[in-house]
Amino acid sequence: MASFTITLPTIFSSITSSSTHFLKSQTRIPFAFGSLRSPTPTLFNRKFTTLAVATRPSQPAAVSDSDDKTRIVLPTNESSSSLLRIRHTCAHVMAMAVQKLYPKAKVTIGPWIENGFYYDFDMEPLTDKDLKRIKKEMDRIISKNFPLVREEVSRDEAHRRILALNEPYKMEILEGIKEEPITIYHIGEEWWDLCAGPHVESTGNINRNAVELESIAGAYWRGDERKPMLQRIYGTAWENEEQLKAYLHFKEEAKRRDHRRLGQDLDLFSIQENAGGGLVFWHPKGAIVRHIIEDFWKKIHIERGYDLLYTPHVAKADLWKISGHLDFYKENMYDQMSIEDELYQLRPMNCPYHILVYKRKPHSYRDFPIRVAELGTVYRYELSGSLHGLFRVRGFTQDDAHIFCLDDQIKDEIRGVLDLTEETLSQFGFDKYEINLSTRPEKSVGDDDIWEKATSALKDALDDKGWSYQIDDGGGAFYGPKIDVKIEDALGRKWQCSTIQVDFNLPQRFDVTYVDSNSEKKRPIMIHRAVLGSLERFFGVLIEHYAGDFPLWLSPIQARILPVSDVQLEYCKDVTDKLKKYGIRAEVCHGERLPKLIRNAEKQKIPLMAVVGAKEIETQTVTVRSRFGGELGTMPVDDLISRIKLAIENPTSL
Repeated sequence: MASFTITLPTIFSSITSSSTHFLKSQTRIPFAFGSLRSPTPTLFNRKFTTLAVATRPSQPAAVSDSDDKTRIVLPTNESSSSLLRIRHTCAHVMAMAVQKLYPKAKVTIGPWIENGFYYDFDMEPLTDKDLKRIKKEMDRIISKNFPLVREEVSRDEAHRRILALNEPYKMEILEGIKEEPITIYHIGEEWWDLCAGPHVESTGNINRNAVELESIAGAYWRGDERKPMLQRIYGTAWENEEQLKAYLHFKEEAKRRDHRRLGQDLDLFSIQENAGGGLVFWHPKGAIVRHIIEDFWKKIHIERGYDLLYTPHVAKADLWKISGHLDFYKENMYDQMSIEDELYQLRPMNCPYHILVYKRKPHSYRDFPIRVAELGTVYRYELSGSLHGLFRVRGFTQDDAHIFCLDDQIKDEIRGVLDLTEETLSQFGFDKYEINLSTRPEKSVGDDDIWEKATSALKDALDDKGWSYQIDDGGGAFYGPKIDVKIEDALGRKWQCSTIQVDFNLPQRFDVTYVDSNSEKKRPIMIHRAVLGSLERFFGVLIEHYAGDFPLWLSPIQARILPVSDVQLEYCKDVTDKLKKYGIRAEVCHGERLPKLIRNAEKQKIPLMAVVGAKEIETQTVTVRSRFGGELGTMPVDDLISRIKLAIENPTSL
C-alpha cells in the first residue's frame, strides 16, 4: 500500500477594487513552474486543508478527514473474503425485506458487485422513500441474528418448491443451472433462494450501520429490452462504519468530479437528444482540448515511425462480411443502407480499412515492420439505457493503429508500443497501471506454435519493460493473445484505455500476405493497438481525473485578462492579442465588477488571471494570479509570456 498527503492552497475570498491588493493571498508563492501547475486533483476546500489518502492497486482511494490524517484503505471483494460474504448475504437480506413489505414482488438475481450488491425485482415502481422502509426492515432481520443455512436438494424438489412459491424467474434460473445437486440458502426458516454461496454464518455478523441502500434503477430481465423491465435496488455494504463513511466520502468526491455535470458547467460538450442519444457535440472549449490531444498523438506517432491514415466512415456491407463482423458483431452494428442497389454499412471498426490500405500493393519481407495509425470515428449501436455521458456512446473516435510485422519482430514491436503507451499516458498525468496479459481461450484460430510465439513475445516485452502484470489464463480473444492496460485516476479508480492485441484471424480472412526471402508467400503478424482507447471516453476520464481543473498546457483557456473597469479594456485587448500571437489561449472578460469577474474565472477553472488597473497601464504590466499558486505579482507582459511558454513546453512537470 502506498499513501501520500496533499496540501491545498487557499482560494482567496476577499476582494477590493485595487488589482494588487485584490490578488493578495494568505501565502505568497514565488513565481515558478510549480506556480502554474495543476496539482494532483483532490478535495478542494476554501481553507488550507491536508488530506490523507491511501491507495491500493485494486480499490479506489478512500479519503479521510484531514485533522488526524487517518488513512483508511477500503478492502475489496478479492482482498477480503468476509466482505464478499457480507455483501452476498446483504443481497439476500434485502430481497427478504422487499418480499416482507411487498408480498407480490418476484425475485430474480442478486449478486455482489464491486462496492456492494444489488437485487432485481419484478414489482411496482419504487421511490427513495421506499428505500428507507426496506432498510429499516433489513435492520430488523439483521438484529434477529437468523442463521444462514445451506441445503442441497434434487432438481425435482427445487422445481416443486419454486412452483409452490409462484416464482417464474427462479424457475428460469433453475433451468439454467446444469450442476447437481441444487443448493439453496435459507435465512432462518423465514426465506430462501437458489444460491451457490458464500454467506456469513448468521445475519448478526452484518454491521447494519455499515450498510446503506443507494439507488433504484430500471433493468431489463437478462439485459434484453424485449423482456420485462425490473426494479433494481443497489446497496453498499462494508465491514465497519468507518469504511462506509470513507466510501460515502469517496462517492461524494466522485459525484463532484462527474464529467457530465462538469461538461455542462464548463461548457465542454453536450449530447443533444434532438440529434440522437450517444452522439457527442464537442463545444469550442472541449474541441480545443481534443485538438491538443490529437496534435500530441499525431506528433508522437510520426516520431515513432507510424504513417497516418484517414479512411471512410462507411463501406460496402461485403467488407464486414469478410471481416466477420456481420456474423459475430451484428447486434452492435447499425442497419445497412441501400445505395444504388448495393448495401453499405457504417463502420464499427477501423481494422478492415487498414488491411485494404496494406493490400493496395505487394509487400516484401524487407518492408516490415509497417505501422499505420488513424484517429478513426466508428459507430456502434448501444441500448439507450446503457448510454452514459462520454463513457458509453454510439459514435466515438478511436486512436487506432495496426502493425504488420514478421514473427521475430513481435517482441520489439510490442516493446515499442509499451514505450509509446507510457510516454503518452504520462503526458496526461497517469503513471499507475494495472496490466493484464490474456492468453489463448478454448475456442481460437491459429496454429499452436504461433500462439506460443506471440504469447511469449508479449511476456518478454512486459518483462523487458519491467512492468508487473497478471495472467488472465484463457482470457484472450479467439484471434490472438492481448495486453490490456488500466490507468489509475486521482481517486484510485481503474479505467481500461490501452490494449495491444495480436490477430491471426483478419490476416487469414483477408488473405494478407508478403513475399519472404525465398520468394514464397507468407502471412505477416498483425497487431491491433490503441493507447487512449476512444477520445470521447478518454476526455471523460481526464475531466474526472482533474475535476475539470486541467493543467496549464491542456486548459482550453490558459489566461483570462480582467480590467478593473472598462477604461482599461483597450489595453487588455492588446495584451490578449499579444498572448495569442505566441500561441497562448487567452481571452478578455469585462462588463461586470472585478470581484464577479474573478469569481466567474474561478468557477470556470481558468488557470491564470491577469488583472489590469490604472497602475498596470502606466507601467505596461499585468498583475497575475495562478489558480493554484496564488499571487504571482506584477510583471511585464513579455515576462508572463516567457514563463507560460516555459511551463507549456514542459507539461510532464506540471
